[in-house]
Amino acid sequence: MPTPIDRALNSKLQAFAGVVTAAAAWSIWGQDMFPKEADPTGDPDRWTMEELRRWLAARNLHPNSKDTKEQLVERVKANLRTPRA
Repeated sequence: MPTPIDRALNSKLQAFAGVVTAAAAWSIWGQDMFPKEADPTGDPDRWTMEELRRWLAARNLHPNSKDTKEQLVERVKANLRTPRA
């Protein structure tokens, strides 16, 4: 028959195991499991439709699903920053 000391130690052990489990879960899933793809580089005229949409969406420019490739390229070029020399 368990004594009150046994029950107290058992509950503390379970609490410690829960903290360790939570820390392990945080270290595994707390980081980016699927990191974002890098921005496309080069000439926007050669980017795919998906790359154009991803570039615009990353800057909260909300590409429309009905936009043509030419419209997307025009929006990307209008929002590209010129590099500083």
